[in-house]
Amino acid sequence: MKKVLTIAGSDSSGGAGIQADIKTMIMNGVYAMSAITALTAQNTTGVTGIMESTPEFLAKQIDAVFDDIRPDAVKIGMVASSELIRTIADRLRAYDADNIVVDPVMVSTSGARLIDEDAVAVLKSELLPIATLATPNIPEAEVLADMKITSSEDMVKAAEKISRTYGCSVLCKGGHSINDANDLLYTDGQSIWFKGARIDNPNTHGTGCTLSSAIASNLSKGFDLEESVERAKDYISQALASRLDLGKGSGPLDHSFDLGGKFAEEAE
Repeated sequence: MKKVLTIAGSDSSGGAGIQADIKTMIMNGVYAMSAITALTAQNTTGVTGIMESTPEFLAKQIDAVFDDIRPDAVKIGMVASSELIRTIADRLRAYDADNIVVDPVMVSTSGARLIDEDAVAVLKSELLPIATLATPNIPEAEVLADMKITSSEDMVKAAEKISRTYGCSVLCKGGHSINDANDLLYTDGQSIWFKGARIDNPNTHGTGCTLSSAIASNLSKGFDLEESVERAKDYISQALASRLDLGKGSGPLDHSFDLGGKFAEEAE
């Protein structure tokens, strides 16, 4: 069984962050491990508190994983401070980690800011240059590319700029009233569009976490980048189409839509 490490924050309501990552990885057939960057108090309506891990303890978590069960891929999600980003980059370089997928989480689905300005600068200088793939949404891509994105052509320009600047492949995610659910992968100097019909479901909490975790899972299993993105988009589309409806705000996806074994059965 392939192994994947998620380095991200914990979501107490289970829809995003570490919890969404682990659910996604299990459903995509890999063994999930975690290093927690922060505890968050949050639900479908917003984030009410964040308590960060110390850099020293985060390093110990990463070391504990690599020293015993080396991951075949690493997904990085919410990291709120520059010190923690430096710690992650240092440890991953030390272990020469494979298949690093960076989801540059800056703002939650509910609109809460999750990263400070100094951390954005360190994300650019330390983490993106060692990434295999970055998966920004439109607002995040605007920050990373330092440009406004208002069209499909702008998505291509931004993805190319990010890729050339930091040396990683880029999946610029559509949405935000631009290009429906079509995503743009820029890799090896080529632009590849992934078409997707917008699913009428307001419950999108954790979609970015889920997509990046599914991509990392597929990379760990030996699929190339293009096929990993294709498979991940198919998974997240079906999780959205399952229309789980929980909470008072933007609810979580149904990560387990394809879980059909006897251990998932309910009592009669």
